[in-house]
Amino acid sequence: MYLARVVGETIATHRHPNLGTRKLLVVRRLGLDDTEQTGDIVALDVIGVGHGERVLVVQDGSAVRTIFASPDIPAQAVVVGVVDRVDLEPEAR
Repeated sequence: MYLARVVGETIATHRHPNLGTRKLLVVRRLGLDDTEQTGDIVALDVIGVGHGERVLVVQDGSAVRTIFASPDIPAQAVVVGVVDRVDLEPEAR
């Protein structure tokens, strides 16, 4: 699981039926100091987040299958939470 920021949305009118009508978001990984890292990915949105929000992303196929209780979901990354804040010990900054 990691922190990310929603930087866009992917529109796919033809898609696997198990994805349903869930949004496909483009997310960019964040460091603990909130700096953007390289390597954007497309993640399935299951909670309804918007552009610019900081989110938690699970990027593991088995975790995604557990979330959906389905072995047939064709996704590897899912947005599972909105980050309100990150509190770190002073020496971890």
